[in-house]
Amino acid sequence: QVRLVESGGGLVQAGDSLRLSCAVSGRTFSASAMAWFRQALGKEREFIAAISWSGDSPYYADSVKGRFTVSRDNAKNTLYLQMNSLKPEDTAVYYCAATWTQYSSISSSRTLYDYWGQGTQVTVSS
Repeated sequence: QVRLVESGGGLVQAGDSLRLSCAVSGRTFSASAMAWFRQALGKEREFIAAISWSGDSPYYADSVKGRFTVSRDNAKNTLYLQMNSLKPEDTAVYYCAATWTQYSSISSSRTLYDYWGQGTQVTVSS
């Protein structure tokens, strides 16, 4: 059974940093494409970042480009999201997602990810 567990969320001030982690079990992590999404209260779940199985050429939403960095450690079966220069508008529940389907490129579409974590809350105060 595939399981994704996020951690690292919390309450921070604007300008601070946080690192989220997503521990994956139940399937070969190194064969997966992974992504981060977030959902603010009353809004649709939105794409943040995605990374291929090898970690090459990560892809970011414009809203976080230059501030957030997605990475993975295949030896530890863990996905990361380093978030710097946080803003109040980054406040949301953050989810990691996985797919083992081999698409031609990594995707920002949430419909293409088959497995999801339970989410971790990030709150940024002004």
